[in-house]
Amino acid sequence: MIASFDAIEVLLALFLTASALVCLFDRHLVRACCSFVAFAIAMTLAWWQLGAPWLVVAELLLGVVLTGLCFFYALGRFLPGTSSRLKRDTFSEPWSRSAIRLLLALAWFVMVGAAIRYVIVDMAFSPSEHPLLLAGVLIAACALGAFALHRHLLRRLLAFNLLGSGVFMLLAGVAGTSAAAQALISVGLLVAWLGSMLGALLIRQLLHLEGVEALGPDGEPREGVT
Repeated sequence: MIASFDAIEVLLALFLTASALVCLFDRHLVRACCSFVAFAIAMTLAWWQLGAPWLVVAELLLGVVLTGLCFFYALGRFLPGTSSRLKRDTFSEPWSRSAIRLLLALAWFVMVGAAIRYVIVDMAFSPSEHPLLLAGVLIAACALGAFALHRHLLRRLLAFNLLGSGVFMLLAGVAGTSAAAQALISVGLLVAWLGSMLGALLIRQLLHLEGVEALGPDGEPREGVT
């Protein structure tokens, strides 16, 4: 019942969803990465709310600190002398293709919701009582849509991380927050960080070798390309 929702959990779910949407669709790359850090901090609080202390530590270290640093490294914030610092991107995909990708993401959202409602009936946490689980479904669907919509590699890396966070939240809803479940999700967080680190290194290498156009057709033309 909606009346049984915990106020703090509702606020966390709303903030997670809002920060995820800003991160996925704000065209200013620095602001999008700052939104990801805010999202990761909220995820830390969400794990605490769900009674998963190991995941609080893992999210704080791997999500907030290390993954956040990866994104700002990819932006060139740690290399003040570089000529390939990323600031923003523009999107020029035809609306017909965008609509198709968004419909596919919506279909995925409906399928996940149906699976939770009719297939996974014995979840450790009930979505009707935990808005964080509902936020996880919405975040995963939006991240999947953004991953299909964007062509810019940094934006896809952001979407990849948010998709993982939504899936981890759903996994906690299915398996609970036992020690085994927390260990499994912690491994997932570690793998996601390793993927983010590799992605950031590849983005910087592509910028060095080919310029910002290598990141995707919606990349901002770079000034002073040499």
